[in-house]
Amino acid sequence: MLLKPPIPPMEARSVEEIPTGDGWQYEPKWDGFRCLVFRDGDKIFLQSKNGQPLARYFPDIVANVAKLPQQQFVLDGELVIPVGGAFSFDQLQLRLHPAASRVQKLAAAHPAVYILFDLLAENGNSYLKLNLRERRPLLEKFARSNLRSAKTVRLSPATTDYKVASDWFRKTGGDLDGIIAKRLSAPYASGERTAAVKVKRICTAECVVGGFRYVTSARVIGSLLLGLYGEEGLLHHVGFISGFKASDRHELTKKFEALKKSPGFTGNAPGGPSRWSTERTGEWEPVDPKVVVEVAYDHFTGGRFRHGTRFLRWRPDKAPRQCTMDQVEHREGKAIALLQG
Repeated sequence: MLLKPPIPPMEARSVEEIPTGDGWQYEPKWDGFRCLVFRDGDKIFLQSKNGQPLARYFPDIVANVAKLPQQQFVLDGELVIPVGGAFSFDQLQLRLHPAASRVQKLAAAHPAVYILFDLLAENGNSYLKLNLRERRPLLEKFARSNLRSAKTVRLSPATTDYKVASDWFRKTGGDLDGIIAKRLSAPYASGERTAAVKVKRICTAECVVGGFRYVTSARVIGSLLLGLYGEEGLLHHVGFISGFKASDRHELTKKFEALKKSPGFTGNAPGGPSRWSTERTGEWEPVDPKVVVEVAYDHFTGGRFRHGTRFLRWRPDKAPRQCTMDQVEHREGKAIALLQG
């Protein structure tokens, strides 16, 4: 009997180093939306990581899955959207739109790709209890039979060679998220973190402070707004740092209030409120771009740090104009190259 949704996907726990020794399979960690695909003839269901339906947001993937020769299967994989030679997380987020007409327009402009890395069932047979050493050959057989002409459904590369995995890891930091290591002897651990680990590279960059935001309840700094200079010489907003100790906030406030000066950012400026933010998100104070700070980050894509960055140290030895986009942009596009072999 074919497996029915929802099925909690197998997860991975974070570790600091790629595990070595026999018994591991390594895969790229793709930066997209986790997605399980269920097909039973004409019925196709896309399930998100948290069990919600995704098909309405990715009609292009539904259409391409429907073209596969095999009629009954359950796949585990990642949804990504290539734009300009790199994967765009922004385009993925735009797909989560209530208007079907808008979704169709986005899908036509930038079709999604489904990267599959596990086969959970086919033709009425469940593979959940099979170990990965058995499941991977079945997945590769499925790919040979179904994906020859499927440009938007692709098989994720995998290796048992630590040196190959290490080379992949050196390419992480942009639209390639890291490395996943899975135990070859383990079955599919639905909803658990017992059979796989993930490793991410933490990168650093020197940025210019181009503005700040006050906390909601007081006139003390809540976050510093970060900028990098582009080729055209404009300072673009790329992210923020926050989480300062209460004892440091007053000194930071005095320091940056003394530097208040428009425009702060001469290129892309901080955006206004969104559905995830408060009304105060659009309120920020520009400063003279004289202060350089070094930050740690795990991800830069779409012209900004994907998540909040972590303060490392002030860099008075660095000139603001030395803080350029080429610190981070060269990392983008590595994932597509890896997927293409």
